[in-house]
Amino acid sequence: MECIRVNIGVLCLFSMWWCGKGIGVNWGTQASHPLPPETVVRMLRENGVQKVKLFDADYAILKALGKTGIEVMVGIPNDMLASVGGSIKAAEKWVAKNVSQHISSNNVNIRYVAVGNEPFLETYNGSYIQITLPALNNIQSALIKAGIGSQVKVTVPLNADVYVSSTNYPSGGDFRTDIFDPMLKIVKFLNDVNSPFTVNIYPFISLYSDPNFPVEYAFFDGNATPLNDGGTLYYNMFDANLDTLTHALRKNGFGNLPVIVGEIGWPTDGDRNANIEYARRFNQGLMTHISGGKGTPMRPGPIDAYLFSLIDEDEKSIDPGNFERHWGIFYFDGQVKYPLNLGTTNSGALVPAKDVHYLEKKWCVMKPSARLDDPQVQPSVSYACGLADCTSLGYGTSCGNLDARGNISYAFNSYFQKNNQLEAACKFPNVSMITKTDPTPTVGNCKFPIMIQPYYESTGYKFCCGQKPMGLVSVLVLILLTIL
Repeated sequence: MECIRVNIGVLCLFSMWWCGKGIGVNWGTQASHPLPPETVVRMLRENGVQKVKLFDADYAILKALGKTGIEVMVGIPNDMLASVGGSIKAAEKWVAKNVSQHISSNNVNIRYVAVGNEPFLETYNGSYIQITLPALNNIQSALIKAGIGSQVKVTVPLNADVYVSSTNYPSGGDFRTDIFDPMLKIVKFLNDVNSPFTVNIYPFISLYSDPNFPVEYAFFDGNATPLNDGGTLYYNMFDANLDTLTHALRKNGFGNLPVIVGEIGWPTDGDRNANIEYARRFNQGLMTHISGGKGTPMRPGPIDAYLFSLIDEDEKSIDPGNFERHWGIFYFDGQVKYPLNLGTTNSGALVPAKDVHYLEKKWCVMKPSARLDDPQVQPSVSYACGLADCTSLGYGTSCGNLDARGNISYAFNSYFQKNNQLEAACKFPNVSMITKTDPTPTVGNCKFPIMIQPYYESTGYKFCCGQKPMGLVSVLVLILLTIL
């Protein structure tokens, strides 16, 4: 979020840093039907968002951000680290195409290059440990050669798992022993080039992975029993986590290194603790906590942070959990999920995306005459969910109260919508039909969404990963299901 700016009219009557920093958000694009970049940028501006963090350097997105003044962090995906880390020429080419060109030609306010994304994550089994620092070094050299080294800084967003505490208190914080040497080299490099340390902190993940985690400690209400670290009290996990990093940096001689919280947020679906109320409570508490300007016990002052995330992404990997597709403060179509005051609009309310174009109001559902024990039901549902998004189904989710027929209809409709309502996408053998009656329940938060028009359809060219109509393989599979 890069701090919170409170809009109180022409004069900024409170802390000076509120006026200068603004709010930041992560804008991910792993969606089958993304909104046009111009629509999202308009939404950013109408919500007073001053900073945005990207995970790549998509040309259409950067062009749309041109001349807006919004500060941009562009990203280099992990699968490109070997290329830019192994060749200074490749790094120079990347900077010329994805940074210099946009600054000079489109007047994009690029301020950071995120080299990789959580490359030291334990689940990567060390794949990027040796190449991350060379990539940082080469991109930094390329920025200097391009004459923008003072304007654009390098950083590397790291998961909070790069540091641990030997005592379970923040004061015991230090970098993980298995990556201690490469981490120290990266920290020294960032310090030498006046770049910030970027960390992603997720109290939700702690709650998700540990059934004994104290729920109240994840939030900012002050209702939790505080953690007493030698007289320093911690009332929430965020402060304790960030100060664990602070202690790790101090122990190694880099206590003054600037820190950015690259990702922090709360999902709204896909798990019993991922819901609208918890997300609103966490994110509003975060806004209030940061806007106070106090910082943490060991790092007083403004906290720079980017909220994760702006919009839901239905093509994100669900390996970490079904919640991964539901981090947005807006739904996939840019509509508001819950009340949230970012402190950046006169109304104190989120402003939804405008001029969103939807597909026709029709849905694919289970035929009323179809039997639940029909042998085609199970493979049809498995096929639909495997290629679409059924993460809103299951215990504790927004659609967790649907009956069996409702679950089946949800799966069919998800596949149907993702394939742009193609008639062949609702040909599950003898068990599905197209209806113009909205199957969305009248009670609760469950929605049977209608997809927005694909970007390539409404503008004449394909953006990112917009889902084209079903390919031949998908059609053949449905035909085979019909025959079997």
